[in-house]
Amino acid sequence: MNRRRRVYEGKAKILYEGPEPGTLIQHFKDDATAFNAKKHAVIEGKGVLNNRISEYLFKRLGEMGVPTHFVRRLNMREQLIREVDIIPIEVVVRNVAAGSLAKRLGLDEGSTLPRSIIEFYYKADDLDDPMVTEEHVTAFGWATPQEIDEMMALALRINDFLSGLFRGIGIRLVDFKVEFGRLYENEMMRIVLADEISPDCCRLWDVATDDKLDKDRFRRDLGGLLEAYQEVARRLGILVENKPTQTQGPRLVTSNNT
Repeated sequence: MNRRRRVYEGKAKILYEGPEPGTLIQHFKDDATAFNAKKHAVIEGKGVLNNRISEYLFKRLGEMGVPTHFVRRLNMREQLIREVDIIPIEVVVRNVAAGSLAKRLGLDEGSTLPRSIIEFYYKADDLDDPMVTEEHVTAFGWATPQEIDEMMALALRINDFLSGLFRGIGIRLVDFKVEFGRLYENEMMRIVLADEISPDCCRLWDVATDDKLDKDRFRRDLGGLLEAYQEVARRLGILVENKPTQTQGPRLVTSNNT
């Protein structure tokens, strides 16, 4: 790993130069952060789970026609991805009042919103990722009106699919954050889903109990973050239990083509 050229390091992932032009290797770290890294811990195994969960969701979304940067998983912690020009906007889709939305508007946490709401946040850790409007995005040249429309349409498609997928395994998709990038192919450019989708960037609540199965367990000092992520992976069919006669714990399912 040390011989590879590091392109970028964020709070939860490292990007390395890929084996072919136009590709990168995305490495998932075990770091857990909150409040723009003001709170930090290392939780062994978190990166493996996020890699596998994000791989599964990106593949399923790709099958549904959502363009993504994902190519294939390389190992338990890394993915091969297409290099994209990241649009510096986090797109948040909210279905249920929680987190900052509930606090800002004085809403009861857990109340269903009248409809899904899309919010934009400027990617700037030093500014604590401030919430911005479409006017800000276009005025400062972060994205064009057409790109905003494309991101919103893709975000709503992703929301529809993931809401149904998680509902089918007893999980309520409260809200989630996605990022998009510009993928250049010859003379063409298209907007594609980038970054990751995992319990790090989604609020996932158990339908029956409202137990939190996401990073809020770390943000709110609830404990059991790794166990919550394992439960999400188990319900998605990524994490399976070994037979009772075996002494080993749960193991991650691997496929023959990776």
